[in-house]
Amino acid sequence: MKRIAFLTLAFATMLTAAFAQDKPASPKAETAGKIGAANVKIVYCQPSARGRKIMGGLVPFGEVWRTGANEATTIEVDKPVKIEGKDLAAGKYSLFTIPGENEWTIIVNKEAKQWGAYNYKSADDVFRVAVKPGKTPAFVETFVIAVEKDQVVMKWENTSVAFKVKG
Repeated sequence: MKRIAFLTLAFATMLTAAFAQDKPASPKAETAGKIGAANVKIVYCQPSARGRKIMGGLVPFGEVWRTGANEATTIEVDKPVKIEGKDLAAGKYSLFTIPGENEWTIIVNKEAKQWGAYNYKSADDVFRVAVKPGKTPAFVETFVIAVEKDQVVMKWENTSVAFKVKG
């Protein structure tokens, strides 16, 4: 009887261990919304600050950033749109940024399947636009992207960056 109880407990422990998964440090997230006639979908991974200096630290100023963690962030539109006045055909693209203290560059790149920015090629850019960063009203621990009204808004740490989308 003790042996059966022991084997049952051992089996239950192995099953629990097999199915238990640690939450990834930067979980995958998705945001979507309708802007004009277009559906906008963004898939990204959400890193957290965890006590680190983010803008100008972990995310250096003046360098191409994957705009999240892990795989490159993607933006998908089902109809043509304008981003900050630049035409974007329906399709799926990677979304990179170059953060700066006073200006951010938003990059839409035609190569959607990339890991980070390691294989990023500026020759594959559809376009780049410049936007001004702002401050968040409160500290934002985990990087977040949202489709809000007529724009895409990114927030992390004490920084908020938005770009206009017209559908």
